[in-house]
Amino acid sequence: MYPAVRYISFGDHALIMEFGNSINPEVNRKVHAFHDVISNAKLSGVCECVPTYRSLLITYDPTKISYEKLVSEAKSLEKMSKAGISERKARKAIVPVVYGGDFGPDITRVAQCHNLKEKDVIRIHAGREYLVYMIGFIAGFPYLGELADEIATPRLESPRLRVPEGSVGIAERQTGVYPREAPGGWHIIGRTPLKLFDPSWQPPALLQSGDTVKFRPVSIDEFWQIHSTASRGSYDPFIQE
Repeated sequence: MYPAVRYISFGDHALIMEFGNSINPEVNRKVHAFHDVISNAKLSGVCECVPTYRSLLITYDPTKISYEKLVSEAKSLEKMSKAGISERKARKAIVPVVYGGDFGPDITRVAQCHNLKEKDVIRIHAGREYLVYMIGFIAGFPYLGELADEIATPRLESPRLRVPEGSVGIAERQTGVYPREAPGGWHIIGRTPLKLFDPSWQPPALLQSGDTVKFRPVSIDEFWQIHSTASRGSYDPFIQE
């Protein structure tokens, strides 16, 4: 983490606030905490705030607020956040997954790469809680980390043109879920019956940056049962605390 936030001009209508130069939970929590602060401040001229692994992109209307004024306002809000504005309480989601078979065509390759059995890959992948670092690539795609070293696997040499909706993939020390069919180069080890994105929802993505996720292995029969329930909007993956 940087000792002080870095303010960087990005084109003629955007500001980047960098909180660190590495990917880790502490830096990411600061990003999301300040995202909430500046979003709630509703500054005139600010159009959108987009959190990433280690930075926050703020787009603005230069006819309503200047770059210098925006930086000044952001620095004032940063001081306020350090003075005691609390970080958001993370939501916790349990995501059901069928591992292997037709739903996880790469699990055998991942297991062989690490001299493991498929059941070991499942146990390791489902055995920890992941932080939603950011949403990106395609609408609703959650970048989750960090994956255990035992199953961290490079991307495919040749990406697929079509990865089915709900596919759970891994790449290096990241894991994620494809919210719809799309091209992709991640190793696919399973699939969830949950729908991750719907433009009619508010917000449209099921998972949000700052949430935590734990995967739960399920049978194919349970997959389709949950799929039916979720399609009716009656399945809640979040743990109520």
